[in-house]
Amino acid sequence: MRMLVTQKIMLFNILVISLFIGNAQQIEKPQNLYQSKTHIVGNNTLKYRMLLPKDFSEDKSYPLVLVLHGSGERGDDNEKQLLHGGDLFLKEQLRNSFPAIVIFPQCPESDYWSKVVVDRTKKPFTFDFKYNEGPTNVMTLVIDLMEEMVYKPYVKSDQVYVMGLSMGGMGTFEILYRKPKMFAAGVPICGGGDVTSVTQYAKSVPLWVFHGAKDNVVNPKSSINMVSAILNNEGFPKFTLYDFAKHNSWDAAFSEPELLPWIFSKTK
Repeated sequence: MRMLVTQKIMLFNILVISLFIGNAQQIEKPQNLYQSKTHIVGNNTLKYRMLLPKDFSEDKSYPLVLVLHGSGERGDDNEKQLLHGGDLFLKEQLRNSFPAIVIFPQCPESDYWSKVVVDRTKKPFTFDFKYNEGPTNVMTLVIDLMEEMVYKPYVKSDQVYVMGLSMGGMGTFEILYRKPKMFAAGVPICGGGDVTSVTQYAKSVPLWVFHGAKDNVVNPKSSINMVSAILNNEGFPKFTLYDFAKHNSWDAAFSEPELLPWIFSKTK
């Protein structure tokens, strides 16, 4: 009888410990390190997540990284945009080596980072960029947020970076065109853009462009054409074309050991 009671007590203790560990893991979920924020301009609201460096202090200054997600992460939950790339900036070694402020805005389902008409009737999709019509509503909000952030005393204005994947790669090319003096480097992944726009930043902003040669969503020629245009305008972009990658070339790009060291080595 005593042995039975003892076993029940042991089982109860194991259950309590398991529940405690499970709750602790939930509380300490890495993504929770990204603060949930909103940026409001008039009647328009931009939802975004922000990661602060470890032991953040407003008395110090840090680089600022803007990350633009792909079309599949659009919405209003202020979470999905962290799906690709969110973990990259949480790696302990990288957080210690490259303390930075990281911003992941979320594009609404009805909007797009880049001003472009997309034809999805066949793959790869085709894109007709309309930069001359002005930025989209959400891009206007992102630019306004970034203009506000770069004037914060704790932001290193000479170390502001932008990177993005797919739709976000297109947004990366476009925001470089619209704010060429803001950024010290850009990383467009499986994106594309208006080739005539590169004259604004070709010689002044270092780029590392990524694409998958087997991409059947955004034709790799989209990046190749941008790289070619930058070269024709006296720029010297770094370009990686993965022979094995399809549209998800961001997985390989985010695994590049030199990606963040390269980014943070660039200053204006």
